Amino acid sequence: MRKFLLVLLFAGFLEAKVYDGVAIVVKNEAITLEDIKNEMKASHIDVKSATDILIRQKLEDAEIEERGITVSSSEVYDDITQMASRNNMTISDFYDAIREANGLSSTQLKEKIKQKLLSQKLYSAIAYASMDEPSDEEIHEYFKLHQDDYKHPASFTVVIYDAKSKELLQEKVDNPMFYSPEIATNEQVLPYERISPELATLLSKTELHGFTPVIPNGKGGYMSFYLKSIESAKEGGIESVRNQIVNAIMADKREVVLSDYFARLRDNAEINIIRMPE
Repeated sequence: MRKFLLVLLFAGFLEAKVYDGVAIVVKNEAITLEDIKNEMKASHIDVKSATDILIRQKLEDAEIEERGITVSSSEVYDDITQMASRNNMTISDFYDAIREANGLSSTQLKEKIKQKLLSQKLYSAIAYASMDEPSDEEIHEYFKLHQDDYKHPASFTVVIYDAKSKELLQEKVDNPMFYSPEIATNEQVLPYERISPELATLLSKTELHGFTPVIPNGKGGYMSFYLKSIESAKEGGIESVRNQIVNAIMADKREVVLSDYFARLRDNAEINIIRMPE
């Protein structure tokens, strides 16, 4: 009788575990129904795509642990410092910008950066050993197929609006006729080749005679760029973008190697699908 009760209790415990929300177990690591739903919501994807992403993450985590790959706090800080510098921000302003844009605290951001760096080290360990630099023929063929990707404006003429108050500057963006002596202006010509990739992307996505979103200015205040004019687009030729093409080809090769590697890993891994979100 006692053994029978123990069996019932154990069965009830397992049932409770399933009820608690475990959907998939990958190499003894659980993925919950909530994990899947959160990924679907965050990435705007269906159940299968979200599940594939989460299984891949668990396989990566297991590989990182098995290979003994680590990332130090100084590596995380260096990466954040570089991102802040590329955006012309102090570390404090960068944390504020991330918090406003994504709702992430500095602790959460550091954890995401750590995971990113761990993945990069893993990818390097898996892929780069089996990849060769592209040949001149590959570079020319890639350029021929993607020429439009390497066309860009020569420069942007902008009026930079600067203010201590974000709300005041936002009012200017919403109503261009609004005037305040607390908003400073500065007209500049920004050559494409001399600005950060992030700013180039921001300006490229901004409508002519329109404002960029209000962003931190790196000095404790805020700024917005009014796009006054764009100098005609140019194509610098293959030599001007050779390094970008090499990076793009290597990225494509790396993705093929990694996809094949993790597909084989998934085929051989112990994956138990218990249930999926309805």
